[in-house]
Formats: sequence, C-alpha cells, structure tokens
Amino acid sequence: MRAFQVKSHQQPPQIAQISAPTPQSGEVLIDIAACGLNFADLLMAKGTYQDTPALPFTLGMEVCGTVVAHGAGVTSPAIGTRVAVFGGAGGLAEQGVFPAHLCTPIPDAMPSEVAAGFMVAYGTSHLALTRRAQLQPGETLLVLGAAGGVGLTAVEVGKAMGATVIAVARGADKLNAARKAGADHLIDSTSDDIKETVKALGGADVVYDPVGGDLFKAALGACNREARILTIGFASGEVPPIPANILLVKNISVIGFYWGGYLKFNPDALTDSLRTLMDWQIAGRLNPHISDVLPLAQAADALDLLRTRKSIGKVVVTP
Repeated sequence: MRAFQVKSHQQPPQIAQISAPTPQSGEVLIDIAACGLNFADLLMAKGTYQDTPALPFTLGMEVCGTVVAHGAGVTSPAIGTRVAVFGGAGGLAEQGVFPAHLCTPIPDAMPSEVAAGFMVAYGTSHLALTRRAQLQPGETLLVLGAAGGVGLTAVEVGKAMGATVIAVARGADKLNAARKAGADHLIDSTSDDIKETVKALGGADVVYDPVGGDLFKAALGACNREARILTIGFASGEVPPIPANILLVKNISVIGFYWGGYLKFNPDALTDSLRTLMDWQIAGRLNPHISDVLPLAQAADALDLLRTRKSIGKVVVTP
C-alpha cells in the first residue's frame, strides 16, 4: 500500500510502497478515508515533537475510516463501522492499525473529511477551555491564531460556552472566517495594536494561544486580573519567555495544555469531551471548516499549507 513516510529527519517525507499492516491484539485495521493534518505533523517530520515515533514512520495523527479487520480479543467496533481515531501517527496511508478502544463510531451524516479533522482541533479547544481554563459565561476569551485549525474551533467552542470572543488573525480573509465562526470582535495582527485594542474592549479573562512569540507578549499585556493564559502551541516558532513578575502582580495563571497527553493518564477525559462535541455537532451547534482537501499524492503540498499558514481551518488528505 501507499504511505507518506518519514525515513530521515533531515529529508522531506515521501510517498512509499510498504506492506499492508496486520492488526495485533487489541487493534483494528482501518481502511482510511481521510486524515486530518496538524501542526504537530510538521514537528514530527523534523523530529522535534514530544511524541515522535521511531524511524521510519508514517505521518498522520487523526483519521476517519472503516473497520475491516479485528486483532485478537477485539469484538468492537464491529467490522464495517465508520470510526474516527486519534492514533498519533499512521494516518497518511491507505490502511492503518489502531487501538480498538480509541475508536469512536461517527454519525452517518458526518462526512469523512469532517470527522478526520474534528478530534484534535475541537477536542483541544473544548478540553482546554472547560477543564483547564474553566471559562465562564460572560467572560472575555481572546483567541490568537483564530483562523487556524484549532483557533477557529476555540472561537466556536468559546461562543457555545457563553463567552465574548475576540479573534486575532492575519488579514481580511482569515478574520472573515473567524467572524463566521462567531467572533464578536476582530483584530488584524498585521496592522492593529493587539494589546491596546483588547484593553479598550475591556481586557481578556482567558487567552487561547497556539502561536506564542510576540502575540503571547501582547496578550499578556492585555490580561485582566486573575486571567488564565492557555499555552496550546508555538506556531510562530518562538517559545516566549514568561515574566513571572507580571503574573504575580496581576494574579495571572499560565496553563500548559497538551491534548494528546491525556491518552496516557486520563483517556476518559478525552472520550467524555469528544462525546459532548459529537452531540453539539449533531445538534448543529458546530460548523467545522475544512479549507483544503488533497489526495495522498499531494500530502507534501498539504503540509506546506500548514507550514506557510495559507490554510484557514483544517487541511485534510484523502487516500
């Protein structure tokens, strides 16, 4: 079968012909219909992600597909069931094996492209805002990188939780996407003074930051007392230094959040969160935005859309 593999961290990933996998005990074999891409895939390709597999490996953290075989001891999901699963890797291929207990059956009405790009982006925003930041109705949520794969979902989830949402993004097209997702206020990071604009709007109670760098610094200056800053990632490439004196004076909390880490120490938190999000999706409370769908042969181009920040919402590859 075809797979998009990393064979060296010094060379770009390439399409390779590899043997089709066989499910082992506790695993299922899935015919992969779609794979959602994430910024972490770029880090894995370079060998800098915290959970990078041993070489060689197939990229692709989250997939949607159909169960076609069981490993020993597996009885569910039943063969023929459409499922979504976060496997951490292995998704950019025609087939993959994944732990059966991580597979979530998906509604027939949910397209594969949507399901494949749903888990990490929405799961990250929902669990970060509910469990870690404990966002409350009526609070002001500042979302940095608000047109990215996770940023747009933070706007939607924040609105669903009753917050006033300020969206920060680059340029009119991305800001328009944030507005359609429900943002109350828009800030163009290429031209507006983020700190002063947010302060003029009353300041931020919760900051959702997948970007880091200078945007973190601007957001910190616009925080209200007892604000919570969620550190989601560093798409800017810069891990910002955190001035502890400002945290002390204004009683601000900086909260780390790594969605995939819950697989190891509290998978039930992910399962419960995803169940809630699926209910919201079925009820029409969420509107997933897929900006680009490319075939497996163009997986390198799909990753480049993330690298150059040209995408709005999720990028999905369909084997």
